[in-house]
Amino acid sequence: VQPLPLLMNPQAKLIFVISLILGTTITISSNHWVMAWTGLEINTLAILPLISKSHHPRAIEAATKYFLTQAAASALVLFSSMSNAWQTGQWDITQLTDPMSCTIFTAAIAIKLGLVPFHFWFPEVLQGSPLTTGLALATIMKLPPITLMFMTSGSLNPIMLTTMAIMSTALGGWMGLNQTQIRKILAFSSISHLGWMTIILIYNPKLTLLNFYLYTVMTAATFLTLNSMKALKLSTLMTSWTKSPT
Repeated sequence: VQPLPLLMNPQAKLIFVISLILGTTITISSNHWVMAWTGLEINTLAILPLISKSHHPRAIEAATKYFLTQAAASALVLFSSMSNAWQTGQWDITQLTDPMSCTIFTAAIAIKLGLVPFHFWFPEVLQGSPLTTGLALATIMKLPPITLMFMTSGSLNPIMLTTMAIMSTALGGWMGLNQTQIRKILAFSSISHLGWMTIILIYNPKLTLLNFYLYTVMTAATFLTLNSMKALKLSTLMTSWTKSPT
């Protein structure tokens, strides 16, 4: 039996990484809902090969779960913007005023970010991904939804947001305690952090962005350190000082 290739073609990898950056840039710099949705879709399609590049059944499963969840969330984003345009005649992101559209959009962004109760996909997907892709999932992939939340912060459903934020901070911290897999611990940590960002968003959106930048720096440091040590379980981490004292 031939061993499965663990390395991706460098040209293909470059295209996917460029597409990832492009999708993020399109979403965070757009004023029109359809352009924002296009950026989200490019992002999703670019990260899928990076999740499944090891060809391991668990990685394929993670990519499938990620695709289905994100496709559903993107469809809801498009549906909420269309219903808002139907009611108001506006396709501008900042003009989200229809109450039903606001509620649907709040749910869509919660699914995209992995806020409780839509968090089930995130630990599973992160567990099936390589650490470097996991870093992209926990940071770059969260930037477009956070930006959309920032731009529509005045319109989002505050009760729904507060409820999801409190549940996320509580469950993220609580469920992470029972894990031995490092990637799952980091996934629950991310859910908890996103809960804090969401609850701040209602009162001071700029503080949410600052929180996100700090979270990105800390997460990048953690993931890259673990990647250099090749540590995936707590048991590996406990003995890693013998191999890598630093």
